[in-house]
Amino acid sequence: MRVGVLASGSGTILSALLERDLPIVVCLADRSCRALEVAKEAGIGSELVERTDFGLSFDRVAYTDDVVDALNRHGCDLVAIAGFGTILSKPFVDAFGGRAVNTHPALLPAFKGWHAVRDALEAGVRVTGCTVHLVTEEVDAGPILAQEAVAVLPADTEESLHERIKEVERRLYPNVIEELVGQ
Repeated sequence: MRVGVLASGSGTILSALLERDLPIVVCLADRSCRALEVAKEAGIGSELVERTDFGLSFDRVAYTDDVVDALNRHGCDLVAIAGFGTILSKPFVDAFGGRAVNTHPALLPAFKGWHAVRDALEAGVRVTGCTVHLVTEEVDAGPILAQEAVAVLPADTEESLHERIKEVERRLYPNVIEELVGQ
């Protein structure tokens, strides 16, 4: 099984996946980021499928087609979304439905979307966490594969809580991917 990783940031989730010696063949990013360097340093493919339009004219379907084409060029069987900053559209689910996994910093179905940690703090919950789920057309709504709770502490800021969630994520996500690839 060949795994492709979609990332947009520092590459900490990619690093956690690589530490498990998973069959990762490529990291794709939508912007220049450290994750691409992590991939190069690990000797796996790295490819920038740059998103240049962040306005109303952004053609999400065309961009999604470009990402799917890149994943297919690398022969990816499974896609691990690791903090990818662009929501992909139907062609991605058509190509990788049931074979694309995402990690989310909340206990879904609560706090869907990009600001889950901030939303949890604003709601005053005492527990949030991390969810690993299959990707569907509806954002953060796919079948849940794994979850783990993280306590919200009285002095938490968005940054401190998010860092504790990321610690769980860097352990939980590789466990799920490892199971999916049969290692």
